[in-house]
Amino acid sequence: MAAARLGYRCHIYAPEPDSVAAEVCAAFTNAGWRDRKALGAFAAACDVVTYEFENVPVEPLAAIPQDRLAPGTRALEVAQDRVREKGFVEELGGRPAPYAAVDHEGDLTAAIDRIGTPGILKTRRDGYDGKGQWLIASAGEAQGIKIPDSGSVYEGRVRFECEFSVILVRDHDGEVRFWDAPLNTHQGGILSHSELPAPAIVREQVERARALAQKVAEALGYVGVMTCEFFATTDGPVFNEMAPRVHNSGHWTIEGAITSQFENHIRAIAGLPLGDTASVAERVVMDNLIGAEAFDMARHLSDPAAHLHLYGKAEARDGRKMGHITRVG
Repeated sequence: MAAARLGYRCHIYAPEPDSVAAEVCAAFTNAGWRDRKALGAFAAACDVVTYEFENVPVEPLAAIPQDRLAPGTRALEVAQDRVREKGFVEELGGRPAPYAAVDHEGDLTAAIDRIGTPGILKTRRDGYDGKGQWLIASAGEAQGIKIPDSGSVYEGRVRFECEFSVILVRDHDGEVRFWDAPLNTHQGGILSHSELPAPAIVREQVERARALAQKVAEALGYVGVMTCEFFATTDGPVFNEMAPRVHNSGHWTIEGAITSQFENHIRAIAGLPLGDTASVAERVVMDNLIGAEAFDMARHLSDPAAHLHLYGKAEARDGRKMGHITRVG
């Protein structure tokens, strides 16, 4: 929709036949991620190709001319593997939570011995919104856990005051702009609430977090919108994870910033000048609508300040993000 407002016609490629995005776009290719012929034909019909999901398989993307693909495959290769992602950030001077790769059951015992408990065991690939994660409160709870073939990572729990995200956009010429960093609240591993202004501890640490996020973007040759999530601790910002795409914690920018993350992503990948990322009000609040609560539209819209966004998903499941509400001012 952000691209359409700028006069572009969009062509969606997705393996799901009921793509919500396809309903509001000019063309739709329904084919598997590994269908190189379909991907090649799709790419031939597009001037620029981007992605909004970090688990797209990398290998088949060779069918797309790399000078047309933004942000590119390098960001996917890093973000899809939690161990690789943490090591990449460490090389740039960032500080993730204590972690260890876990490829076999014996690795988990060794990781717990070294890092301690409590900790979180996460799948190395494909997890999001709290999926593929297991809290381990004591060494005994690790007994019998089956490690997936793709491997896992064990992370020590971080003592933090709050969570926040750094959302940036970088263009083809290397210009970087940041939106204000929101305070994020999660429930059950799912983002439920983002708000501005963030508390003092975030404002004190955001420049260090931005410096790291910019290093990540530059090292990847990144073009488009990227988000890095951080824990604000008494010892400074601790890197959590990156998302090579527009991000849920930036949805508030649609009404809450001069230029939204979505429009600036399109501007960046299309080679247009970047828009102003300043917030339009000091206070902006975004609440996710999760599960069936999204369909109580009369209640949501009884608040005249509510900007309601429903995503067109027909099936409301527990833990599924169905929409969000933003309030500005």
